[in-house]
Amino acid sequence: MANLKTFLFIFLTFMVFEVHSRDDLSGKKIAVIGDSYVRNHTNSIEDTWHYKFAQKYGMEYFNYGRNGNSIAYDNDRCGEGMYKRYKIIPDSIDYIVVIGGHNDSHHLETIGGIEQFREKMKILCEGLINKYPAAKIFFFTRWTCENFEGSNAEKVVDTMIEVCGIYGIPIFDSARKSGIHAGNEAFRAIYFHKETDDAHLNGKGHDRFLNVAENFILQY
Repeated sequence: MANLKTFLFIFLTFMVFEVHSRDDLSGKKIAVIGDSYVRNHTNSIEDTWHYKFAQKYGMEYFNYGRNGNSIAYDNDRCGEGMYKRYKIIPDSIDYIVVIGGHNDSHHLETIGGIEQFREKMKILCEGLINKYPAAKIFFFTRWTCENFEGSNAEKVVDTMIEVCGIYGIPIFDSARKSGIHAGNEAFRAIYFHKETDDAHLNGKGHDRFLNVAENFILQY
């Protein structure tokens, strides 16, 4: 009987939290900026977890994903890095989600090393806070990868976490806490565009990560 009461208490608490969350988020504007994790590469934006999150809570959704884009690296093909490009987000925004780091890992030497990446991350964080002081800002790192430990990917993830910590911005460590095993070929064959792709989730992959991302965002 005691176990049943405990279960009912937890269930009812969750339901109240869910209703309040829906009411609080309904009609709010959410902007997601990033690379092909956001644009969803060659697949539909409607397949992404962030689009589905916005739809679930009745939010107005803006997607600023650009294939090949970086946080700290500018080039002609993929455009300015997010440390500059964030300014395209409308002023009247309620929630900003930044997803990046994958392409920075591949261009780290061109950027000037991890210290230059750190400085561009600081510019991005300061710029977002100054331009959108009333918005709630969240960062998500890149996924893990094969041979992650000691790699440029790990350096970028850890630097993102460090810099967001300096500015008090919530950041989710998608490399270590997402349940997305991007370094595993068998996992990629099910949840990514193809088994050789370690960046782009398919619809099933986005559905898998949605609950994880949702629980993280709703904490705040």
